[in-house]
Parts: sequence; structure tokens; C-alpha cells
Amino acid sequence: MRVENELYKNQGIHVISAIFTVEEGKMKVLLIKRKKQPYKDYWALVGGALYNSENLHDGMKREIKEKTGINNVRLYQFGVFDELGKTPSIPFRMVAIAYLGIVDGKRTDIIKESRNTKNAWWCEVKNVPNLAFSHNEILNSAVEKLKDLMVQSDILKALLPKEFTMPELQNLYEGILNKNFDRRNFRKKILSLNIIEDTNKELSINGNKPSKLYKFKDKIECKKIF
Repeated sequence: MRVENELYKNQGIHVISAIFTVEEGKMKVLLIKRKKQPYKDYWALVGGALYNSENLHDGMKREIKEKTGINNVRLYQFGVFDELGKTPSIPFRMVAIAYLGIVDGKRTDIIKESRNTKNAWWCEVKNVPNLAFSHNEILNSAVEKLKDLMVQSDILKALLPKEFTMPELQNLYEGILNKNFDRRNFRKKILSLNIIEDTNKELSINGNKPSKLYKFKDKIECKKIF
């Protein structure tokens, strides 16, 4: 269908992703620096324009691969953001379809530079600067969505071994939620969520008292208690 009506012309679709990790108890997001205008030399979330020949999910995976080298990240679509009138130098409307993902930053190699971006790096979320376009708004929404997914899904699998201890899981929750939990209260709350199960195995490190090993359940019901 040819679009000739002025009401419909000059609209673009972008796919934008907030890719998170947790390192040493600190929540981080992957940022890239733009090489071109608009917002040249501004930091931005990973993303770009959607091709006419691809669906949203494939377009998001392509952008992540091209600009960071990351492959096979598990993605969650969580929002739509309108850029109309927010960037005066852009004479048309841009609609951003937002995704979030989480990877193990220590085991994930990222490319530092692509054709349109440079200096890809993991930035602590609380230290994120003023980003290009509406990416700060998208990031804030992604953080809130991630907090929901933590108690409704197995999204943290990407940061844990298949079988993990309760302290390992608590460290992730504290890093993402930016708060500390009493060890016993955390264990009680997590078990009440019914998202993990005891493997009936134990792990002893450096001769210390063995810790129980847990794993995520295959089927998880949605709850929210934090």
C-alpha cells in the first residue's frame, strides 16, 4: 500500500533495548555512544531503525548483534514510546518499541565499535548520564519491568549457574533492587514465591558449612511480594 496521505507520511519505527547485567552486586546497563547526528557523542541504549523486511523481534536481535556482538539474548518487549516533537532536528515521528534483556557480563564479549556507534560499555544504572532521545525514560521503565519479571519468571537464569545457592540469588536481588535483605527473611520470601525448588543437593566452599542448591522451576506462577 502506497502512503500518500500527509497524515501518515514520514513515520519511523525504532527498536530499543535495555540490556542489563549484575557485577559485584551492582546493576549495570549496556550503553553505546553515537557517532552521528542527532545526538552525536551522546550515550544511548542499544537499538536502531527497523527494516521493512523484518518483524520487531528479529529487528531487535539484529541491532543488538550489529552494535554489540551479543547473540541469543532472551528479550522481553515491555513498552512503546513516542518521540514526536522531542527531537527538533528530526522532522518526522519516531516510535520506539522497547525491549529488555539480561546477560552475564563477565561471560559476554561485546564489540566496542560499529559503523554508527563506539565505546560500548557496562554503566552502573545509578550513574547513567543524560542519554539520547527518550532513552532515560525507556531505561527507567525497563528497570521497573525487570523488578516485576524477577518475581514472575526465571529471567535471572542468565546470571546464575543451573543450580545455585540462596546467597547467590540474594546477591542478585539486592543488586537489582538496590536494597539489602535479612538472610532469613529473604529465604522465606523467595520460597513463598514458588519460583525455585530445592535440588536436594548441597555445595561446600572452602570447608564452610554446606549450602543447599536450588534451581528455577519449569512452570512459574506470577506473584509480587517485594
